[in-house]
Amino acid sequence: MTARIERVFDIPAPPEEVWDVISDPEIRARSISVVTDFETTGDRTAIWHVSLPIPRIDRTIEVETEDVEVDGPAYVRFVGRSKAMNVQGEHVLDPVEAGTRVTNRFRVEGRLPGVETYFKRKLDGELASLESTVRERTGR
Repeated sequence: MTARIERVFDIPAPPEEVWDVISDPEIRARSISVVTDFETTGDRTAIWHVSLPIPRIDRTIEVETEDVEVDGPAYVRFVGRSKAMNVQGEHVLDPVEAGTRVTNRFRVEGRLPGVETYFKRKLDGELASLESTVRERTGR
């Protein structure tokens, strides 16, 4: 079973300003509440340290992430892999009259019991947090 969500929001800022936030893997990671730490390991790779409040997982999970497709300032797709879950996310930026429309799509495939259930309940809130981060960093 897989948790999937799409969230769309408009930001009254040009795509280039929004891109500066969305294209930064550390900013994306740190806007997610369960990411406790972040390490850059290469030009497009990083490790997210994730702490999930679910039974049977009593330690931080290292999720190895990679930006696999980057087409600035319009699109970024990343994947993340760990023993507990696989993650895929994409962010699409489209210019609109009032600024930029940001379409976020996330998919989390749990590999341990409870992971998918957690993200099914919480994923929309995590994307709302990303939206707040974009608004804050663009001053909008």
